[in-house]
Amino acid sequence: MLGMGALSALALPPVHCLPILLLTFPILGCALNTAPNWKKAAWAGALFGFGFYAANLYWLVNAVMIRAEEFWWFVPFPSLGCALILAPMVAAPAALSRLAPAGPRRLLAFAGSWTLFDMGRVFLFSGFTWNPLGSALAIPGTVGDVLIQPAAWIGVDGLTLFVVLGALFGGAALQDAIRARTDHPCRFFPHRVDRLRIAACFVAVIGISLAASMIRLHSVHPVGEPGPIAVLVQGNVPETEKVGHLNPRDIFTRYLHLTADGVLQAHKLQPRSDFPDAVTRPIVFLWPETSFPGSTLLQDSPRARRMIMNWAPGADAGFIGALRVDEDGRYRNSVLALAPDGDITAIYDKARLVPFGEYQPPFIPLQIVPQGGMAAGPGAQTWHVPGLPPVGPLVCYEVIFSGLTVNGHDRPRWLANVTNDGWFGNSAGPRQHLSSVRLRAVEEGLPIARAANTGISIAYDGFGHELARLGWGKTGTLVVSLPAALPAPLFAQYGRTLPALLSLAVFLAAFIRPRRKSEKTGR
Repeated sequence: MLGMGALSALALPPVHCLPILLLTFPILGCALNTAPNWKKAAWAGALFGFGFYAANLYWLVNAVMIRAEEFWWFVPFPSLGCALILAPMVAAPAALSRLAPAGPRRLLAFAGSWTLFDMGRVFLFSGFTWNPLGSALAIPGTVGDVLIQPAAWIGVDGLTLFVVLGALFGGAALQDAIRARTDHPCRFFPHRVDRLRIAACFVAVIGISLAASMIRLHSVHPVGEPGPIAVLVQGNVPETEKVGHLNPRDIFTRYLHLTADGVLQAHKLQPRSDFPDAVTRPIVFLWPETSFPGSTLLQDSPRARRMIMNWAPGADAGFIGALRVDEDGRYRNSVLALAPDGDITAIYDKARLVPFGEYQPPFIPLQIVPQGGMAAGPGAQTWHVPGLPPVGPLVCYEVIFSGLTVNGHDRPRWLANVTNDGWFGNSAGPRQHLSSVRLRAVEEGLPIARAANTGISIAYDGFGHELARLGWGKTGTLVVSLPAALPAPLFAQYGRTLPALLSLAVFLAAFIRPRRKSEKTGR
């Protein structure tokens, strides 16, 4: 089971090898079907989950290696420790599936409970909903654009439910067909007609999903004013320089020059002033999370803030990722909105802190996070910055939380995400993070601009279609005109309630006893 879980991680970004699930999940389903009791089933699920999470979170070790001389003893723990914590989220559904009769109904119970427990990861510590299986559908390019559109109705958790159902039932039917002439102890659909029905359902669901996606892509249109011209500044500062507080003046100067160049490009995108109906767009530039060394420079230095805005003539605002110290002396990971005169017009403090990175659970006896971690902000906000359409700021990891990224009482017109994936190197981690950005755009129907320190800086429209990107490890600016927002999709209105109810319905369907032919005829 350990190996099957690890192989399943190949379905996730950036590999997107979805067919592997047709092999691995039926083998897990077979183990659940033949386990003598719930404890054996739970162990099978735990091993599968441990392998799955250890493989897809391997890159976490890169963050420790940056400070290996200080935390060398902690190197084995990030990936394996997270996998150990998350394995019960698969063990519990495996145990619960034993409540349903063996066979296809047990697969239903497992698929429904897998998704419910996967959604429950939002309650682990400060939350860790990284890599839901639905993100496997966020394949780069047009194929992914089509596959992820149902997230507008059922979110990534709904996609996860259908991926697990498809893997279990489609894979079981396929493997049963291969083993049709053997006496294999685990056959879910021994009769050919049952396998054909499953195949027909599989094809029908895919067909309906693709048709609905195409209809949405061609029938839903942006409404209201367009978004701003966003200048995404990618300083590409090595994390060792930031941690060691090396070359802060050079890094600050680099950001100033990049900003000036990007804002100049943005002005060239404005319509010519001699056009009779010319309407200029506001210009905003984004610096990544904790842009440069010097913890509270922007908070304490009006001169530094004025200097930044002086290097961006004509920009309506600048969003700067920076650390700040609150009135209680606690550090906060924040975004500051600067007006053209350098005044701070809005502050957003990161609400969801990274466990063991920015936030240390109180039961950990060793001091892992400096000073016990940061203070968390109050949650999703909408900024009404003068001159700009209403915007929802997000810092780094917050973008992975489906249904929790937007203030539902004050819906923004676009999202601004500042992040720093430099901790994790040129690995799967930044690409997995990127898939979350794309899925949030679809779920909320909002364009999103993302400025990342070492990349990947990117912009998506409300369909999750890529508008522009600046790749990993490059220094430069990305200038993009953001479109208007789409009408609020179903998921944006009801959030995770819909996928939760859908998953619960699938779980309960496992306990509906089908009527036999003799009962139907009254015999």
